[in-house]
Amino acid sequence: MPAPHWIESGGGTRGLLFLHGVSGGAEAARTLLPQLLPQGWRGLAWDMPGYGASAPLDPLDFDTLADAIVTLLDAAGLSRAVLVGHSLGGMIALHTAARHPARVDALVLACCTPAFGAPAGPLQQAFLARRLGPLETGATMAELAADLIPAMAGPDADPALIGAHIALMTRIPPARYAAALRALVHFDARAALPGLTMPALAVAGRHDSVSTPRVVRQMAERLPAATYAELPAGHLAPFEAPEAFARLVRDFLTRLPDRPA
Repeated sequence: MPAPHWIESGGGTRGLLFLHGVSGGAEAARTLLPQLLPQGWRGLAWDMPGYGASAPLDPLDFDTLADAIVTLLDAAGLSRAVLVGHSLGGMIALHTAARHPARVDALVLACCTPAFGAPAGPLQQAFLARRLGPLETGATMAELAADLIPAMAGPDADPALIGAHIALMTRIPPARYAAALRALVHFDARAALPGLTMPALAVAGRHDSVSTPRVVRQMAERLPAATYAELPAGHLAPFEAPEAFARLVRDFLTRLPDRPA
């Protein structure tokens, strides 16, 4: 399996890997990544397989995504890392922690849920219809992004931030976006939560209607070593409130037990 593409910041011996959401990419974390790192930490942000400069995987599912993270860590020379996942990235982080626990030091789960629900359920089908239906009837990724991204953001989100995320989503190949969505609706890590004993930080956006604070808090309560925090933001909370999010992450990292990379 080829290693996915990543960008990085810092030069420390301990590793942090940022995992973007279904509408994102490594570029979304370029300015955020260095803010997350205490002294002595090295930060990476991947392009999920099929996104940005990363080769696609076929089939694309959570097992292959978790294995791709291990391949990336090997290529980067890291025996393990803290996984910081936003939205779909948080789901991938949870699955990786369950599938490869020896490679995961800790988890930061931002605006994500531990399950999507039954793939054939009405909410799931409505989700796919809203996101895939326009593409299947001729809409462009730019048109889809212009519809979806503003609805994800909180009421005080900077218009420039919304524009940047629209531009980022526009660059995702439609077939790769569709493959990621079809994988997403099968996600369910609820049974694994009690066994994920590594330290965890769950962060919700107060105005997030996608991964609501109630669901994020309930996920935190089922993780044995998790704490919960909330930011005055929407589903793009790490980017809407980057200084506050970075402060939460840095404080969390500095409290972790000292371990070699």
